[in-house]
Formats: sequence, structure tokens, C-alpha cells
Amino acid sequence: MTRVRFHQSLEDLKEKLLVMAGMAEQAIQRAIEAYRVRDLSICDLVDRGEMAINRFEREIDQTALDLLAMEQPMAIDLRFILAVIKINADVERVGDSAVTISDRVRDLQAFPVADLPVDIPRMATLAAAMVRKALQSFIEADAEMAQSVLSMDDSVDKLNGNAYFSLLNLMKQEPQMTPQALHALMIARSLERVADHATNIAEDVIFWVSGADVRHHMSVRNHNESQDSQ
Repeated sequence: MTRVRFHQSLEDLKEKLLVMAGMAEQAIQRAIEAYRVRDLSICDLVDRGEMAINRFEREIDQTALDLLAMEQPMAIDLRFILAVIKINADVERVGDSAVTISDRVRDLQAFPVADLPVDIPRMATLAAAMVRKALQSFIEADAEMAQSVLSMDDSVDKLNGNAYFSLLNLMKQEPQMTPQALHALMIARSLERVADHATNIAEDVIFWVSGADVRHHMSVRNHNESQDSQ
């Protein structure tokens, strides 16, 4: 494979990953809409979308592995392919989280609609914004943008923590609300996991672009300063 064809294959791989990511984003949006309006037909759309996401995941992994086998990529190309493989897995898990949410929506149908002390739509908006920004940093190969995603995770974690304590108190005070509260708790947890996957994607973008391993949230700037001092 010539270098031109190789780099075109990398671009094709990137485009396919972005299509899959768009499907995963849509799945989360649909799942939260299903929760908001209690519409099981939307849950069915989430399930059908998940099958397509899974197909894309397998195809992307196979293409990435084929490129590794056929070429001896230079450092940045090697990091790109490795990042795609890892991002691919996180995007697929975003889709899984959407399915988990839609499953909880189905379970909630058996109980009366309740006014719960948790802002699921707000959590979803923040988590989706993290995914979108992480993917934009991937599109633009922008490590600084990816770095900014890491700090957004605290807000979602805080909302999830607040939801936990609020719903726990509700279950203690109004035991009859326990089923609805438990399902809402699992939906909040799923959204917190979406934010975690966005964080993982951002970390992989930073690794690809700068070579910095920030899995423990060492900043790009600190990494660069360390490199400069050597």
C-alpha cells in the first residue's frame, strides 16, 4: 500500500468512526426523549440503532487491525490507529448506555409518573456536550480542546452524586416511590458513564496528537513542560 493510499485509508477510518459516533449521540438523545415523554416507540429506535452501532464497531476494529498489519505506521499514525481502536470501544459503550436508559424507561411504564428530585435532562445535556466536544477535538486534532473536556466531567459527577443522595432520601421518606427512584438512579448512573466515555475519548485524542498519557489527568501543558526540561 502506497503512503497516499495509506493516509486515505486513515481518513476513511476516521470518517466511519465519526458516522458511528453520530449514531451514538443520536441514541442518547432518543433515550432521554423517551424518558421525558415516556414513549416506548422511541425506545425501539434506540434498540435498532444499537445493532447498527455494533456493526460499525466490528468493521472499524477490523479495518484498523488490517492497517496495522499491512503497514508499519510512523509514530503519529500508529498513535492515531490505536486511538481509533480505543475511541471506537468508548463510542460503542455510549450506545450501550443509551440502551440501558431505554430499558429503564420501559420498566418505568409499570409505575405512575413521579416528580423525582433529579434533573435527568440536564445531566444528559452536559454528558452529550462532553461527547460532542471530545469528538470535535478528534475531528480538529486539537489536544487543548480535548483537555477542556476533562474538567467538564466534575459537573456530571456532582449531578450524579446529588441525584444519588436525593433519590436515596426519597426512598427512605416515601418507600412507595422506590421503584421509580431506583430506575432514575440507574439512568443517572448511565449518563455519568457517558461522561466517563467522553473523558476517555478526550484522553485518547491528547495521546494521539501530543503523545501525552493523561489517563490520570496530567495536563498537556505539564507534559510539554516536562519534555522541554529534558
